[in-house]
Amino acid sequence: MTRTFIVEADGGSRGNPGPAGYGAVVLDAETGETLAEAAEFIGTATNNVAEYRGLLAGLRAAHALDPEAAVHVRMDSKLVVEQMSGRWKIKHPDMKPLAAEAKTAFPAARVTYEWIPREKNKHADRLANEAMDAGKNGKQWEPRDSRAALDAPAAPARSAAARAADEAAEEGAAAAPPVGWGAPDLGAPATFVLLRHGETALTPEKRFSGSGGTDPELSAAGRRQAAATAAALAARGTVQAVVSSPLRRCRETAEEIATRLGLEVRLEEGLRETDFGAWEGLTFAEVRERFPEDLDAWLGSAKAAPTGGGESFAAVARRVSVARDKLIARYAGRRVLVVTHVTPIKTLVRLALGAPPESLFRMELSAASLSAVAYYADGNASLRLLNDTSHLR
Repeated sequence: MTRTFIVEADGGSRGNPGPAGYGAVVLDAETGETLAEAAEFIGTATNNVAEYRGLLAGLRAAHALDPEAAVHVRMDSKLVVEQMSGRWKIKHPDMKPLAAEAKTAFPAARVTYEWIPREKNKHADRLANEAMDAGKNGKQWEPRDSRAALDAPAAPARSAAARAADEAAEEGAAAAPPVGWGAPDLGAPATFVLLRHGETALTPEKRFSGSGGTDPELSAAGRRQAAATAAALAARGTVQAVVSSPLRRCRETAEEIATRLGLEVRLEEGLRETDFGAWEGLTFAEVRERFPEDLDAWLGSAKAAPTGGGESFAAVARRVSVARDKLIARYAGRRVLVVTHVTPIKTLVRLALGAPPESLFRMELSAASLSAVAYYADGNASLRLLNDTSHLR
């Protein structure tokens, strides 16, 4: 039997824009039991950005519990509910990428939306306020600090008229530049220096090499690339932490660099490469010859998976998004080297740009290439670098 979850989410900004946070809770639809809570202080942002971030957190928490479940979202934001239900157009440029990301966080066909009065959304509202309170004290919300299930009085609610006015004004207003010289000072972003691992024996032969194959080691060329990257990053002296996919080729690349920098390697499961199923170890031509219909479907839809139980790009995007959010929270204001694979890097770039899934096929990423994305406190991202190999020459 398919499980059903209720996701209640909210977000707030003390200033609109101002210090902002979100809260989300996942409930068992049958019993009402609280299954998961999420909250985060996100820096300076608007109410609507915070509300969308709360929705994303709730959908991701539900997906982590059961990706096959049905989800009923309840929010007191008329704007988010109507836009995600498809009844209102999304005009504001800040909302478009957030709404697009929400549609990939959980299969849209299994998600329904309902508007509820603010007084019926107290759990998520309290979590959002706890997150903002934590941010005011220079901290991040921790689950053990949550008071959301207690009967303490809720923060005073704005009137429905005031809330509607905020939503209408934000949706219709001209967008300020999200980043760059025209943006407010949001502090140092979390910057991901994205490194594709060095070559393996499969790399120059352009064979599918994901997380479902042989987990190859670096070749001699790959080890030279890792050493050259380590020397370049040591000379720049800007990396403050190293995170890696758990697959061997990434770990070996990351360990070479971390040793040079005097840092430790933290592994992140969500950064592993796509599982290419029966295509592992094959060239594109060999897959075209053996599985032509499956390959065409895969090239035509992010929801199509490789033959033999492989992983779709949509599934990869969901887990990479979860890993990204964990790392942004952990390394706020810091510069972290993220050693991973082609698909996770392209996915992070695509999501940062708000680009469609087909853009994955329109990027080139060389072995041991560097890319960079900065994530700001207001939820915006900025692509800083793509496929740089100058350090290898």
